[in-house]
Amino acid sequence: MNVRVRHRVGGKSTRSGELLAQKLQSEGIKNPQVLQAIARSPRHIFIPEILAHKAYDNTALPIGQGQTISQPYIVAKMSELLLADGIPDSILEIGTGSGYQTSILAQLTPHVYSVERIKSLQFQAKRKLQSIDFHNISMKHGDGWKGWKSKAPFQAIIVTAAPTEVPQALLEQLADGGRLVIPVGEQTQILKIIKRQGNEFNEQHVEAVRFVPLVPGAVQ
Repeated sequence: MNVRVRHRVGGKSTRSGELLAQKLQSEGIKNPQVLQAIARSPRHIFIPEILAHKAYDNTALPIGQGQTISQPYIVAKMSELLLADGIPDSILEIGTGSGYQTSILAQLTPHVYSVERIKSLQFQAKRKLQSIDFHNISMKHGDGWKGWKSKAPFQAIIVTAAPTEVPQALLEQLADGGRLVIPVGEQTQILKIIKRQGNEFNEQHVEAVRFVPLVPGAVQ
């Protein structure tokens, strides 16, 4: 597939996003919807202005509060894994962070539910997502380890920070036939796909990754 998207988000040209999508395609990302979402998303608005010149590099960047905006390849890879069984009705995202991954997910599913433990990051992400007219996102300030029980079950759950073990609440909130994409570990982290079949959870290891830890609790 040749990615040629001439879509504008928030009045900004997405030529840089288009080039990033083409680079990710050359690195193995195949899902056309994910590639189009990458091309359309203005990554520069989700990072500190001083780092704007690196916005479309395929690298993770700091966003404050000890958190990072993930490498675009990992954002695309995790999104692609979520869609492997088709388009879910909704996605639960644990770790809103900058809001960039959220902006990709919002183009791939009818509704995104996103939980962030750091109030200031959640506020900034919400403001940025609204500025580019994403209105199919519900956001919650809370403990990601607990998920979002009142909105469960979810056909797809994505976790953008690494817990030491898979949170039990997320397994319980996963719909039958649903899939959870999550990095797990401390010094060594592995990206996993966990698929629910009734009361059984089948686990697949994808690749080694590096994420900030998924810390329990919520902070202002």
